Amino acid sequence: MSKIACKILVVDDEEDILLAGKLLLKQHFATVKTTSDPYQIPALLQEHGFDVVLLDMNYSTGATSSKEGFHWLKQILQLSPKTTVILMTAYGDIEIAVRALKEGAADFVLKPWQNDKLVAVLKTACQQQSIRVKRSAESAEHNNTVYHYDGFIGVSQAMQRVYQTIDKVAGTDANVLILGENGTGKEVAARALHRKSKRAAHVFEKVDLGAVSETLFESELFGHAKGAYTDAKEDRAGRFEAATGGSLFLDEIGNLSPGLQAKLLTVLQSRQIIRLGTNKPRPIDVRLICATNMPLYQMVREGAFRQDLLYRINTVEIHLPPLRERREDIKLLAEHFLNVYRQKYDREGLQLPIETMHRLSEYRWPGNIRELDHAMERAVILCDGNVLSIDDFYFAPNEDRVSQEQGVELINDQDYTLETLEKMMVQKALVKHAGNITHAAKDLGITRTALYRRIEKHGL
Repeated sequence: MSKIACKILVVDDEEDILLAGKLLLKQHFATVKTTSDPYQIPALLQEHGFDVVLLDMNYSTGATSSKEGFHWLKQILQLSPKTTVILMTAYGDIEIAVRALKEGAADFVLKPWQNDKLVAVLKTACQQQSIRVKRSAESAEHNNTVYHYDGFIGVSQAMQRVYQTIDKVAGTDANVLILGENGTGKEVAARALHRKSKRAAHVFEKVDLGAVSETLFESELFGHAKGAYTDAKEDRAGRFEAATGGSLFLDEIGNLSPGLQAKLLTVLQSRQIIRLGTNKPRPIDVRLICATNMPLYQMVREGAFRQDLLYRINTVEIHLPPLRERREDIKLLAEHFLNVYRQKYDREGLQLPIETMHRLSEYRWPGNIRELDHAMERAVILCDGNVLSIDDFYFAPNEDRVSQEQGVELINDQDYTLETLEKMMVQKALVKHAGNITHAAKDLGITRTALYRRIEKHGL
């Protein structure tokens, strides 16, 4: 008969009880230790890490109050919270049993015990202990996943929401629009979506639309036939065909001109492409992921971006928060990049002191994670000693530059009127949510209609 891999400690002041217990239990369990001295419990717990302790309630001659048992129950749970404790006594009392369970005991056994019943109680305790250990390991794995989530590093609530959204949508073929400032990790999110999808075994094709010229757009995305234009010396598949079965990531989609938006929309609606220079439609099978740092909703209102195209590409939206809105992640990211560049530049002894870390956490990081990455590499290269100081880092002289570039007005001490403050808060909410009226209104605590009125009122 195979024994259960469980470590059990029996504590009782009667040697014959210990002997009987050991002879019985060692037939069923891998490790059984005994002691008649409860003061040995701390050392034994530290040495063996018992899964279960079978603990007598009384040790002094003639004692029946169970006071000593409750004392050692408390000690065991403090020293080893994961250990299961089962109490036993010859003086059964329902009130004592109830109190024992309330104070943390898993069960209560009367002496003299019935062998079958005692073994059954201990087997149950060992099984429950095994389940707790497994769940603890799964929880630790989950926490590690949250900390290092498929290319991301972060534990902030803002990033938790991003992880949850990716997990929910990855297994579908829904089109996803990723919004966020430069350097927030939009491509990282796109690749995570692909790796977690049913298309993970197929290609992930990336196209930077900001780098594709107007004249080459159709050839690049839809392909061309030989002779379609001067330099078309052979038939060539476009990016849509190259991504067949996989995912197509269109980065910087906000840069498309109205004419190119119309061509892209036609392809997405028909689910087929026509190579330049031919008339033959070719079906496409891709999962579309788009990204931009531009305020598409504002662009729709201004007529710079087609609303019907926006509806096609944003079945699900993922908003990546800027680094200044997830400051609790700055330390994790800084330490990660420091470890990377310690190894790259052979600076293993380099340290990041608290005061420098404090300054990094206070800075706004207008370039987000990309800026922090480059700043850490530069600091590691330029640092003369073994301690990174504030002087080793470059901080933009005007940390409010990003707000000004994005159209968020900065106000001085003499301009705190309700009108000005309202305009500033509406601007900030729109910038934060990349022009998404629904999310901005929710953030401000007002209705969409009320937000539209304020946008019109302030000329935004």
